[in-house]
Parts: sequence; structure tokens; C-alpha cells
Amino acid sequence: MPVKIAVMVHNLRMDAYEGMKAAAQMGATGVHLSSSAKGFRPEDLDAAGRRQLVAHVRSLGLEISAISAWGGEVDLGKPDGWAGHIEKGKRLLELAADLECGIWQGHCGIMPHDRNDPVWARFADAFGQICAHGEKVGACLAIETGPEPPATLRAMIEEVGSSSLRVNYDPANLILWPARYMQQKGEPYDRERAFAEYQPVEGASVLGPYVVHVHAKDGKVFPEGRREVPLGEGWVDWPEFVRRLDEQGFKGYYAIEREVGGDPVGDITRAVRFLQTL
Repeated sequence: MPVKIAVMVHNLRMDAYEGMKAAAQMGATGVHLSSSAKGFRPEDLDAAGRRQLVAHVRSLGLEISAISAWGGEVDLGKPDGWAGHIEKGKRLLELAADLECGIWQGHCGIMPHDRNDPVWARFADAFGQICAHGEKVGACLAIETGPEPPATLRAMIEEVGSSSLRVNYDPANLILWPARYMQQKGEPYDRERAFAEYQPVEGASVLGPYVVHVHAKDGKVFPEGRREVPLGEGWVDWPEFVRRLDEQGFKGYYAIEREVGGDPVGDITRAVRFLQTL
């Protein structure tokens, strides 16, 4: 079965509504919307506005694959603003439910790898409160992979034990984050060690039961540093990755993310074509 393809509309660097049209013209069937962007935040859309947005997307032959918020500015492991973040998270879940995708994708801070670290309990408490609300409204928080190895993220999900805590799998992040950590420590990049711990492709089998959305992004580490590269030109083994997720019964969207580069429209168009071959 062909993979379901969505486009992160705001990565096209054009008006969002024009971006939706462009995504449809490229052959995508879904759009991944940034709910951090003005006009798409929970406070910007009342009930009527949410219905109108869903109707507009459908009129283009598309559906909303997920909403995106918290790109790294929120850390649920830190006490500063903690309670406020939880309440804002609840509003995002309500928006995801009203937009009929039911998925809010976000980064929520860097979890400790040691479950005995007191910060672990703070994360678990925050996720528990946010996701209890998600269960009520019918939406989930899909934590984006990257800062933690897949096994660590799975341990957190299973400890919280909520059907509203799930995964947005970004295989490129599992290449780029460990390279970042090694650089911060002043260590030379060790691909074998990084891949063994962070499992960019094999982790799909670890997290598979919890994956509800995927970021189709690619990455590679060069002598001069780590870098996102066009889809299919990096170190992610896409056929194997898709096979592993298919084994786990994944039926969700592969949303193309392209945060860098001088030709976002061209890169994303080529990425759609690449995913259509899988």
C-alpha cells in the first residue's frame, strides 16, 4: 500500500493557505499545520474558525495530518512555567480534536536517560496531566523523537500509561541529536556508537506500537558538522524504515519536513515523489 503523504505547510515559506494548495498540487493528501503560527494558534481559532479551517482543507482534497507546536521552547522537565505549559498543552489537544486530526506533535524538553533522576518524575507528572485531558477530548500528544534513545522514550510512555501519549517518529533527529551531544562534549563523531544507541531505523520496531505520525526528514553528519539534507540523500534507510513501521501496523502520515535549504518548494516536491516510490 502506498504511504500517506503530508506536507508541513509552513516549511514551504509561503502564505499557509497558498501552501495548502501547493501541497495538493504536489500530490500530497495531508497537511501538517503549525499551531505556533499566527492565525493557527488555539487562541486564534474559535469554534466556527476551526470548522471553517477543516472545511477549507477538505475542499482541496486534503486532510490535516497533525498540528505542530512546541518546537523546543518548552521544557516540561524544568519548574519554570511548568503549570502554565500544562494548561497550554491541554488547549493544543482541544485544537487537535476540533481539527479532526487528533494529533498534536511537539518537543517537550530533554528527558533524562536515568529513570531515577527526579526530573523524570516531573516529566511523567506533566505528561500524565496533559494526556488525561487528551483522553477526555479525543486527542494525543505525539512526542517527537530525537533527544532520547527510542528505549528511553518508550519507557516514559509506558510509565505514564495513557492512550493519549504517543510518538511522532523523526528518524533524522535520531541521527542529528547524538551528533549534537558528541559535539557539545568535544568528542569526535562516532557513527557506530551513535546508531547503536539511538537506532534511527531499528527504533521503529521499538516504538512502533506507539507511533501515530512520522516526519519524513533526512540527515547526515559531515566532517564539518551535522546537517539536514533532502529526503533520500541522507543516512536514513527509508525502505527498511517503512517496512518496519508497516510490520507494526502503522497507517498514519509521513509528513515532509524541510527546515533548511534555498529551494523548499523544489525539495518538498521531490520528497513527495520520493515517498511515492516507497
